[in-house]
Amino acid sequence: MSASFSAGDLVTCTYSGKSLSGTYITDRDGMAVVKLSSGYNIGVEKACCTLVSPAPVSAPHGAPVRQDPDLPELAIISTGGTIASRIDYRTGAVTSQFDADDILTAIPALAEIGRYRTKVLYTILSENMTPAIWQELAKAVYDEIKHGVTGVIVTHGTDTMAYSAAALSFMLDTPVPVIFVGSQRSADRPSSDNAMNGVCAALAAESDLGEVAVVMHATTNDDSCAIHRGTRVRKMHTSRRDAFRSIGIPPIGTVDYATRTVTLDDIAVHRGTRKLALHDKLEPHCALIQFYPGMSPDLLKAYEGYKGLVLAGTGLGHVSTALIPPIKKLIAGGTQVVMTSQCMNGRVCDRVYDTGRDLLAAGVIEGGDTLPEVALVKQMWVLANERDPAKAALLMKTDVKGECMRRSAHGL
Repeated sequence: MSASFSAGDLVTCTYSGKSLSGTYITDRDGMAVVKLSSGYNIGVEKACCTLVSPAPVSAPHGAPVRQDPDLPELAIISTGGTIASRIDYRTGAVTSQFDADDILTAIPALAEIGRYRTKVLYTILSENMTPAIWQELAKAVYDEIKHGVTGVIVTHGTDTMAYSAAALSFMLDTPVPVIFVGSQRSADRPSSDNAMNGVCAALAAESDLGEVAVVMHATTNDDSCAIHRGTRVRKMHTSRRDAFRSIGIPPIGTVDYATRTVTLDDIAVHRGTRKLALHDKLEPHCALIQFYPGMSPDLLKAYEGYKGLVLAGTGLGHVSTALIPPIKKLIAGGTQVVMTSQCMNGRVCDRVYDTGRDLLAAGVIEGGDTLPEVALVKQMWVLANERDPAKAALLMKTDVKGECMRRSAHGL
């Protein structure tokens, strides 16, 4: 008769002639799933597992972290994500459960940097983010800045963090740093990046920065974090700790983890440059689609009646000639269509080839070097705040928050 284990039990097991220890998670397909100290899961026969100690009883939520009243006041607004997650030992999955106070408990070094106002706005994984939540988030950040905090930290899942950072960049004129931060690896893993990212985010939130930014590992080592502009950043790897990269521009700053120092690039917007303002209207009936060879023109029928559509075209901003008639029909029906490029660097120019010129003749707007996902968020914001089609088209081509550079730098 096989042994019976409970989720969270510490066990030892024999695997390939080696004795390994780990945490029992669950039974799956007749095997015991065990999380090793490395943070990785293995499946082994239950018969080879031995109980070392039962699962610890969950401690009640502790008292608030003691904070130094003489330190600068920062705000932490939690939306969830891996930086605010625990392992669910029933399934082995990472679930978003921590609140903002838990983050202070998990990262004690934060208390050495500032004192914190904490707010849990949502506890979700970032694939569940919506434009409506962006609006709530922008208002929450606005309220904290109006309260007088030195800076705001937003904890967020990494998968859609770049979208949210871009959304707040457009909706919020901020005189102080608004820092998005996440974690690629949950806190139970030895290779977790949550503590360093959190500390660097707090340091950036106290810096001379005056814009929305993303702060994440700059390298795979625990040496520094990069500060990325909220409208020029993209997640470039599924799991690496240095997954985030600035696209088309260098990072706007760095945070040295060892020395706790922040260095800002000349292109960074500085603290106090902008006056606090909230422009949180968004048009949700916008979409982003990527062109591919053989794409059926019929697919565009699904977007009839939409207010806006962003196309991620090939190269300089192209789609097949078969798509031009339905695109023209969409535009004639009142849909704003913006062309961006699937390429990571460079800019759209639809004046080089016949297809591009035909797209311009149909009324397509060139998106310059705006990233496709940023163009989508910007379009939601533009169409909600500017009803005149000509002015809205001009605004889509105008640099508002560093998203559309006048020139593309060589080599970036």
